[in-house]
Amino acid sequence: MSGEAARAMSGFLIEFNGFQAEVKKRLQQTEERVMNLDRKNFSGRPALSMAADVEVPHRKAFDAYLRVGDDDGLRGLVLEGKGLNTAVNAEGGYLVDPQTADSIRAVLKNTSSLRSVANVVQVEATSFDVLVDRGDVGHGWGAETASVTETGAAQIERISIPLHELNAMPKASQRLLDDAAFDIEGWLAGRIADKFSRAEAAAFISGDGDNKPTGFLDHGKVADASWSWGSLGYVATGVSGDFDGTNPADAVVDLVYALDASYRANGTFVMNSKTAGAVRKMKDADGRFLWSDGMAAGEPARLMGYPVLIAEDMPDIAAGSFAIAFGDFKAGYTIAERPDLRVLRDPFSAKPHVLFYATKRVGGDVSDFAAIKLLRFAVS
Repeated sequence: MSGEAARAMSGFLIEFNGFQAEVKKRLQQTEERVMNLDRKNFSGRPALSMAADVEVPHRKAFDAYLRVGDDDGLRGLVLEGKGLNTAVNAEGGYLVDPQTADSIRAVLKNTSSLRSVANVVQVEATSFDVLVDRGDVGHGWGAETASVTETGAAQIERISIPLHELNAMPKASQRLLDDAAFDIEGWLAGRIADKFSRAEAAAFISGDGDNKPTGFLDHGKVADASWSWGSLGYVATGVSGDFDGTNPADAVVDLVYALDASYRANGTFVMNSKTAGAVRKMKDADGRFLWSDGMAAGEPARLMGYPVLIAEDMPDIAAGSFAIAFGDFKAGYTIAERPDLRVLRDPFSAKPHVLFYATKRVGGDVSDFAAIKLLRFAVS
C-alpha cells in the first residue's frame, strides 16, 4: 500500500471510530432519559398504573361474555368500583364492567330529560325516603319579663320513592359479535343508554307510578290561589288552548312569580319543542324578545333569564293542557336509583341474533310540591 493510500485509510478509521463513539454516547443518553422518565411516571402515578392493571381483566372477561357467552372469567372475578361489587351469576346475568356503566350514566345525565335538572341519588335499598320540612318553626316577640308562649312546631313530611325495574333488550347478530374489530362494549352501552333515556324521560314527566316512576304531571293540580301540599299549583293563560291574543307574555310572567322567591333563584322552564317555538316569539312591552339562545355550545336557552329544558314528553299546547312547567326541580323532584346495571346474554330466543337483556332499578317522584308550578292553557 502506498503512503498516500495508508494515510487515507488511517484518516477513515479515525473518523469511523469517532462516529461509533458518538453513536454509543447518544444511545446511552437516550436510554438514561427513558429510564428516568419511567421512574418518574411510576413514582408519580402508582395508583393509575395499578388501576389499569386491575381493569384489564374486567374488560376482557366482560367482552368474552358478551361475544360468546364465556363466563369463566366472570365467575372468578370480583368487579369493584363505582358501586359494582359482585358478579351475579346466580341470577343468570352479570354486572357490567365499570367503564361501560360509566358510559351509560354519562349519556343518561346529558340527555334532555328531567334527570339533568332533578335531584339524583344512588341507594342500595328498594326505596328512598325524603324528609321535607313543609312548615316553619313559630316565633314571637316579647318583653324581658313577659312570659313566653309556646310556638308552633315545624311540619315534617316523609315521601317514599320506590324503585322500579327499567329494562332494555338490544340484539346483535352472532356474526357481528364474532368480528374482533367490533366494539361490542361501546355498541351495547349506546343501545342501552338510548332505550333507558327515552323510557326515563317519559316516566319522570307523566309516569303513573305503576311499575314505573311517578311523573310530576301525574299529581293533582289546583289553581295556585288555593294550592295546598300534595298537589301542584297552576296559573291559567286565560284562553282555552292558547295564550292571550293581546298580552301573551303575561301568563309566563305570572307563572314565574307564582313560585316562591326561595325556589325562583334556581328555576328552570320545562316544555317541548312545539311549545318552545310559540314562546320564543314573545316580546315584552318594549319589543324585546323574552327568549334568548345560549351564548356557548351546550348552554341552554333562556326565557326571562331562566334556563329552558326542552323535554319532548311534555304535552303540546291544547285546551286544558299543562304544557309548561317552571320550578326548582333540584328541590322539587327526586330520582333514586341503584348503582348496579345487569346484563343477561340470550343466544337462543332470536337465532341467529343474540339478545342482551339489560336491567336497572330506578324511581322518581315529587319531593317538594311547593317547588314546581304549572301553566294551564285554559280560561281558569
